[in-house]
Amino acid sequence: MTQLEARPQAGDTVRGAAPGGGGGVRGKGLGGNSVGLMGSAVIGISTVAPVYCLTSTLGSTAGEVGLQMPAVFLAGFLPMLLVAFAYRELNRVMPDCGTSFTWTVKAFGPKIGWMCGWGLVVATIIVLSNLAGVATSFFWLLAGEITGSDSVAALNDNKAVHILTVLALIAIATAISYRGMTATKSVQYALVGLQLLVLAIFVVMALGKAGEFDTSLSFSAEWLNPFAIESFAAFTAGLSLSIFMYWGWDACLSANEETTGSGKTPGRAALIAMVVLVGSYLVTGVVAQMAVGSGDTGLGLANPETSDNVFAVLAGPIMGTGLGVLLFVAVLASAAASLQTTFIPVARTVLAMSAYEALPASFSKVNPRFKTPGLATVVAGVGTGAFYTVMTLLSENVLTDTIYALGLMICFYYSLTAFACAWYFRREIFRTGRDFVYKGLFPVLGGLMLAAVFAKTLYDMWDPSYSGSSVGGVGTVFVIGVGLLLLGLVIMLVMRRTSPAFFRGEVLKRDTPSLVIDD
Repeated sequence: MTQLEARPQAGDTVRGAAPGGGGGVRGKGLGGNSVGLMGSAVIGISTVAPVYCLTSTLGSTAGEVGLQMPAVFLAGFLPMLLVAFAYRELNRVMPDCGTSFTWTVKAFGPKIGWMCGWGLVVATIIVLSNLAGVATSFFWLLAGEITGSDSVAALNDNKAVHILTVLALIAIATAISYRGMTATKSVQYALVGLQLLVLAIFVVMALGKAGEFDTSLSFSAEWLNPFAIESFAAFTAGLSLSIFMYWGWDACLSANEETTGSGKTPGRAALIAMVVLVGSYLVTGVVAQMAVGSGDTGLGLANPETSDNVFAVLAGPIMGTGLGVLLFVAVLASAAASLQTTFIPVARTVLAMSAYEALPASFSKVNPRFKTPGLATVVAGVGTGAFYTVMTLLSENVLTDTIYALGLMICFYYSLTAFACAWYFRREIFRTGRDFVYKGLFPVLGGLMLAAVFAKTLYDMWDPSYSGSSVGGVGTVFVIGVGLLLLGLVIMLVMRRTSPAFFRGEVLKRDTPSLVIDD
């Protein structure tokens, strides 16, 4: 193949489109060449927040699928890996910070693209709120451990104190993200290194404790067999949680206009992050199950009283009083790090939607000093604080409910992006074996898997027993997920009246590639 066009760099327009229009991808004034391969991979890992994800979902996943929890971690990794290839291929020809929004508009048109972008924004707002909630819980738990005061630790159960702490953490994370990628990257190296180190210590000590507790189990290869799960409903519920645990790797792609080698580096960084994550989850899941089992009593991972925050319970028994504090620090660091980097995809997606006239023009302003989407970042922070406050006042299971709702949103916009890849490259799919696999087969398979999980989860969510709470006789998670999608539809209809050029396809045109770019 011949390279027919120079590869676009961060901040350049693609396919010769003028910055003012013409239907092409636009530059947005972000600071280019701010992050390299390692920094981009660290941002991806940090956004996922492996220690935070494990403490939030190890117990819930074990409650759904029992001893097959490690198998579900593997099953959740497969569609994410397949979709990651779709992101990589799309990013090679369109390194745009709008990612899913921009790509689905180019493939399917403005309406589907707008809703895909909305799904990404809403998913990010949901996970930001959940991150802030977990960080707050471990902040007060850690404060209680340090002071030796149960009353200090109990402040987390005071709704007013809890909400105010959440809002303070969101404000701090917003301020750091506002200052740009360089500030974000510097903080992330330390926080990601800390959480992975403490997780490794936990794994080693948990392996040493295997057999010492009444609920301990001997390892069995059957734990890795997804076909041993008792029902398809249990499998999809566990898979939804597993998919949540991998969400966030695409932050690497959202920072593509600020990355060195924007066409290749983000995709490679995303794959590195995915490998680190699946390794961490499998090892931790297997060893934790060996140490305390997956039962619903005592230290068992599926104990409903502790399943939404298992590390808070296991820290002492596994690591002892002294080192157990390190696990609290690691979860707090993990949630805080992700709270900061998760602003990257939401702010840059809003920036891109505004730059292409799909949202009000004020969101397209880039801070001249920090080269960041300042208003979009601040509004994301305000929206996160408002969402968490409302959810905390309305739901008794706010952390669990938001995780289930997030899984629905993830499946929605990831599957659309995967299908967009196959459709966008449809004229190239049969040119080479590589094109067939990476631009067609893998994206379609990944999209179908996630679409199936979306449909089954949506059906199951109607039943209040899915999450244990209801609104008007309908499951709370269903109300949250569908309600947010309908809200997006309403906003889209409003924007269609105020910004008709975008919805007529005049700003960002639907097309197919006419060029083939070498690896």
